[in-house]
Amino acid sequence: MTTWWWVRHGPTHERAFTGWRDVPADLSDTARVARLRAHLPHGATLVASDLQRAARTADAIAGSGLRLPDAPALREFNFGDWDGLTFDEVNRRDPQLSRQFWETPGDVRPPNGESWNELAERVGAFVDATSAQLRTRDIIAVAHIGVIMTQLERALGSASAAMAHPIEPLSVTCLRQEGSNWQLVSANLQP
Repeated sequence: MTTWWWVRHGPTHERAFTGWRDVPADLSDTARVARLRAHLPHGATLVASDLQRAARTADAIAGSGLRLPDAPALREFNFGDWDGLTFDEVNRRDPQLSRQFWETPGDVRPPNGESWNELAERVGAFVDATSAQLRTRDIIAVAHIGVIMTQLERALGSASAAMAHPIEPLSVTCLRQEGSNWQLVSANLQP
């Protein structure tokens, strides 16, 4: 059995779609970061997305466990042409497509971007390979809201159920994996 401790990176204060754009996280609330570090299991293996907002958050919470190389597979959605646009700009530009993207997650993708299913496949393959390779009890993964929601889907059975959960910056979502079975332990915990 492996427990995945999913940590959403620190806040970016972005008001636009932020997928593969490499923007920094605000980690200035050192007391909150310290509470987060104290909440996580000591000696756990740590891995992060290779985008700086996740990688720097991982640096800030790193403990004594093994630190894996930052992983491009844990990047946020590739929002393609929507990256950097506000929700209103996307709605004006692609009203029907943007509605379908959020209301029927699956194979719908932004122009030059990736779909929910493509993100879930990318992240799921990494998670499964990492679990099989490490055979360790606890893995802390610092990633993005979309990445975490795809893993919630594994425990809850649907993308819509996963998207109903808020995932705040510096929150912890804990999922237990036993073979191909996933169980939600807690979502959006804010130590």
